[in-house]
Amino acid sequence: MSDKRTFSISELSQEFDITTRSIRFYEDQGLLKPSRRGQTRIFSTKDRVRLKLILRGKRMGFSLGQTKELFDLWDETLTGNEKQLLKMLEILADRRAHLEQQKADLAMAEMEMDNAEARCREALAEVQKKKEAHVQGAQQHEDTAAESGR
Repeated sequence: MSDKRTFSISELSQEFDITTRSIRFYEDQGLLKPSRRGQTRIFSTKDRVRLKLILRGKRMGFSLGQTKELFDLWDETLTGNEKQLLKMLEILADRRAHLEQQKADLAMAEMEMDNAEARCREALAEVQKKKEAHVQGAQQHEDTAAESGR
């Protein structure tokens, strides 16, 4: 973690590889609360940590509302509390259940694709077999016609 005490929006943007517009959006949603010096936003180490947590939550599929709720619970105390931890566990359980359902859905889709592919390959083999038989029949017919014409 950086030893700096304050950060500009462009520094955070570069550090976390996100747009300044995203950071302003998180501020508009009440997730970040930079101080101001004129028009310039001054982000604290707390804002930097929160931005890191917002992005981590996004990767885990948390909504911004869920992240804000966790931040609000944290802000009620100096060190967080049981209520916040229980909420976090609830959100994680919901996300895990959602991901498990997605995995099951993907497995089913994969199985259906395997079956469809197998049916297509069988049908293609049958079409090619008939085509080959037709070509052979036509060749035999030509050979017979050629022999009888001699």
